[in-house]
Amino acid sequence: IREDFIECLLGSECVVINRNSVSDCARNKELADTVPNQCMLLRQSLFDCKRGLIDMRRRMRGVLNAGVKIPDFVDDPSKWDL
Repeated sequence: IREDFIECLLGSECVVINRNSVSDCARNKELADTVPNQCMLLRQSLFDCKRGLIDMRRRMRGVLNAGVKIPDFVDDPSKWDL
């Protein structure tokens, strides 16, 4: 996950166009506007993974919603009931 997160940040507008460092883009909340949503999701996944290594209760219980299948209608907007 860490490598995917770094690769995502290296291709983001924050690093490529604005010439900020990867660590600045990852840590600075003011630069979060120029970081894609996918990078932010990878950041959250990395955080959850690291927290899971430290939190013993979580290690015993496992990751929440792991193995739960997402319904098909979530991915297909034509099935949304508006």
